Amino acid sequence: MAKFEPGHSGNSAGRPRGSRDRRTELRGLLQPHAEALIEKAVNLALDGDTTALKLCLDRIIPSLKPQPEPVQVDLPGGTLTEQAAAIFKAVAAGEITTDEGAALIGILHDQARIQDADENHTNIKKIKARLEALKPFSVETRGYHRR
Repeated sequence: MAKFEPGHSGNSAGRPRGSRDRRTELRGLLQPHAEALIEKAVNLALDGDTTALKLCLDRIIPSLKPQPEPVQVDLPGGTLTEQAAAIFKAVAAGEITTDEGAALIGILHDQARIQDADENHTNIKKIKARLEALKPFSVETRGYHRR
């Protein structure tokens, strides 16, 4: 049973359907003046306004995101559970940070999901093949009819 009736929101006092987001409205108001505003910001930056300069530079050259160093962890060739245990041990021993360990566990989790999807796909193919093999032996083809 559905929590809410189809077509009815759980928040009846929420934003009405079709209403525009406030940021979209503000963007629409600024759009006709965009060229002049950009020119003004550039001129202010060139005249020494540090705030305008920072704004312009942030748009031209986005700030760099830190790039983590590659992590080396010896993982056993066994199950994903054994590999996760090796990662936990590396975190506990201080060989890698908790963030690095969490990222590696996330990768193992994704790998497990991919393996599950592959296995499900293979099983579905097998089931379909078995069903196809049973079709010639259906009730209709054996001469039995309902009355």
